[in-house]
Amino acid sequence: MSRTLTPSRMAERTTDDRTILDALLDEVLVAHVGLSLDEGALVVPTGFARDGDRLLFHGSTGSRWMRAVAAGTPICVTVTALDGIKVARSGFESGMQYRSACLFGTCTALTGTDAVRALDVFVDRILPGRSRELRPSTAKELAATMVLGLPITEWSVKTADGFPDDPPSDIAGDAWAGVIPLLRVTGIPVPNPDLRAGIGVPDSVQCRSSLSGW
Repeated sequence: MSRTLTPSRMAERTTDDRTILDALLDEVLVAHVGLSLDEGALVVPTGFARDGDRLLFHGSTGSRWMRAVAAGTPICVTVTALDGIKVARSGFESGMQYRSACLFGTCTALTGTDAVRALDVFVDRILPGRSRELRPSTAKELAATMVLGLPITEWSVKTADGFPDDPPSDIAGDAWAGVIPLLRVTGIPVPNPDLRAGIGVPDSVQCRSSLSGW
């Protein structure tokens, strides 16, 4: 059975709009990767990047879960953006405003120039333009890093927005109802204690620190 079929409950919250998926993947910084190992199930929080029609992951070549995924172990990747708290007039109707996605498939280990480019994509996904400000990765660093690509082919997206949907009997009561927005903002960049004098905040950091809502 497909893992992306319309759910039996609250089907109106699902969408097959790829642009909504892409926007969510481009916003959220951490995914949870689920897989099954010989000793049992494992879920790993990890950074990721979307590169067109694939997701990118990277980590140490010594990582147990990375090696298992590179060998063909299927994975499930989940991402969630929490946008607000729905405050209803009852506990039953209270909940969250959110956008979430599940992606399924198997990864391919990237090598050579594809891996080098993928790492630049990863860096620029966190700080746009940062790869141009950095030195190239050394051969030793590249040898110690595994890069994986997951095709975006099997996926589902679920969203919950709007206000609490209280029944008339609760609306007639005295309890407050509404939404508490949850905002994700950046602070003022803090320089490293060993930063040499005269080195200013680069464009990539200024750009990220000026963003809100990510």
